[in-house]
Amino acid sequence: MLGNTHAAEPRVISVDKNKAYPPAFDELKEEGIIPESTKFRQKKYLNNVVEQSHRFIKRLIKNNQWFQYFNTAKNTIAGYEIMNMIRRGQVKFVEKGNVFAQKRFVESLFGISM
Repeated sequence: MLGNTHAAEPRVISVDKNKAYPPAFDELKEEGIIPESTKFRQKKYLNNVVEQSHRFIKRLIKNNQWFQYFNTAKNTIAGYEIMNMIRRGQVKFVEKGNVFAQKRFVESLFGISM
């Protein structure tokens, strides 16, 4: 099943039209990672939460921005993702919209005191 998660088993997994998704979904079902009851839905422009949450990141990384090394790209994009999560209130004890709490949290991460 889904391993060690805090969420319930997914009822439906919605993805875009990428051709790699159906075989991967079938393989995960065969391995028992995804429950048999989970349905697979492939729609081009469905309210796909995963794609929507990356919209912010896609805007930051322009098509003409090229990274010289994979690790540089990975670390930069991870930083964008984390800052976006903090901004959206997805970090424990840091409210969405509380800019001062967000600022204090980031400062505490880097040992900055202002």
